[in-house]
Amino acid sequence: MYVYDEYDQQLLNERVAQFKGQTERYFAGKIAEDEFLPLRLQNGIYVQRYAPMLRIAVPYGALNSAQFRKLGHIARTYDKGYAHISTRQNVQFNWPALEDCPQILAELAEVQMHAVQTSGNCIRNTTTDEYAGVIAEEIVDPRPYCEVIRQWSTFHPEFAFLPRKFKIAVNAVPTEDRAAIAMHDVGLNIVKNDAGEIGFRVLVGGGLGRTPILGDYINEFLPEEDLLTYLDAIIRVYNQFGNRKQKYKARIKILVKALGMDRMRELVNEEFERIKDGEGKLTQAEIERVKKHFTDPDYKVLSDEPAELATAREENKAFARWVDRNVRKHKKPGYAVVTLTLKKIGTPPGDITAEQFDQVADLADEYSFGELRSTHHQNLVLADVEQTQLFALWQKLKALGFATPTLGLLTDMICCPGGDFCALANAKSIPISLDIQKRFDDLDYLNDLGEIDLNISGCMNACGHHHVGNIGILGVDKGGEEFYQVTLGGNSGGNKADDASLGKIVGPSFAREEVADVVAKILDYYVAQRTEGESFLEVYRRLGHGPFKEVAYADAN
Repeated sequence: MYVYDEYDQQLLNERVAQFKGQTERYFAGKIAEDEFLPLRLQNGIYVQRYAPMLRIAVPYGALNSAQFRKLGHIARTYDKGYAHISTRQNVQFNWPALEDCPQILAELAEVQMHAVQTSGNCIRNTTTDEYAGVIAEEIVDPRPYCEVIRQWSTFHPEFAFLPRKFKIAVNAVPTEDRAAIAMHDVGLNIVKNDAGEIGFRVLVGGGLGRTPILGDYINEFLPEEDLLTYLDAIIRVYNQFGNRKQKYKARIKILVKALGMDRMRELVNEEFERIKDGEGKLTQAEIERVKKHFTDPDYKVLSDEPAELATAREENKAFARWVDRNVRKHKKPGYAVVTLTLKKIGTPPGDITAEQFDQVADLADEYSFGELRSTHHQNLVLADVEQTQLFALWQKLKALGFATPTLGLLTDMICCPGGDFCALANAKSIPISLDIQKRFDDLDYLNDLGEIDLNISGCMNACGHHHVGNIGILGVDKGGEEFYQVTLGGNSGGNKADDASLGKIVGPSFAREEVADVVAKILDYYVAQRTEGESFLEVYRRLGHGPFKEVAYADAN
């Protein structure tokens, strides 16, 4: 993973000292509330329903064990003993005192972490596939390109006050899209042309929230040396023409829709032609400099499917089930990619305690070269585990509550913090997730259903990405009471690249106590109608929306 040089560290230390001074002046009454607001947002601090929320940047989900222990220390020392993994692979603390935030940021800087640009109208954390660099299916490791974007976008003086927040995601697997690039302001699909050259298919104008729109391709092949100048051109056009007067019409998706893709492409190309040979053009030397931070660890020469693994699978059905569901094939023989699901029944999806931070850091040191990843689905990954050690690792994960063999299944849901924390939320999300966990706790049934994305948001801001869940649940306010709207047919990209879709609303919202029953009726209908091997999304697309809607509102009797 990328390691800061002296200039990176100096910039970060200066930012920490700067914000410490700003905070002290704010508490001394020398900076007004409206003046302090953009300053704290630039350092990742929101004021939520009950307390500040501090969002820590985890660039493209990459962490080392020292950083993970530091997060545990912060949870224990400055928060209520836990934190939350967000859908952008970041880490959120929901209870820090505002006056403690400068000290928290100072301690994060000690392990090369920060909260810069995790909020506010700027370029946010660039995300990618949590399996980047360790699976054979990818065209090339996308992490170096994510790091190039991170270095370019952090502290970019021209893009500190965009019309609205701006999110970029990168995918490098032709047949899968775990980065969900179509729902981003810019999505980059790494491709190779007929000459074998690396480049990008560039999507623009995606985003969820109040007006969900999937991005469309603005460029079919962008050479890798033009990556930054082309991104620069897109964001300059957005900065110039984006709507700054109406918050809910300020995202680039609205601009693209208003202009049309042809006009947007024309404006971007005009700007790109002006700047493409300037200082932002990537040299091969710079690309290689960054790539050197992402070389393979010291892998052993091993063989796949060792006898120890085969024996353990034969003798322990629970272990075999976990391997089948939570362990993925590695590019190197004898190694495996392991996902730790943060979806134990009774626990809010994505939450992790201070003690678990320390325990997972120990596991990363023991089993995965001291590194781990956070994921878009609010889980964790140990990317380089020897197959001979899988059984020992599983035993430890089981004791910690991280061995739930539900990866990709219904209860491996995405869920925002909702009304339990967020001042913007119309309804609570976590109780709905817990109701569904309890209702669908039979592993045989979950496996029989197959892979289903269920996403829950507490408001139209869609932090839980309900629009692209196969089943989406949205909290709404109805006469001062909490109700829940259900959508069907969404897809973030998933198992088929370029197959993203937005869910369609079933109809009037449901009371909390009805939601799990409605989901059950929808699933029962799916099971009754499917053919062998047919997924939920395939059945929904084959039969259409009408039959599912009818079933959802059918009388319980």
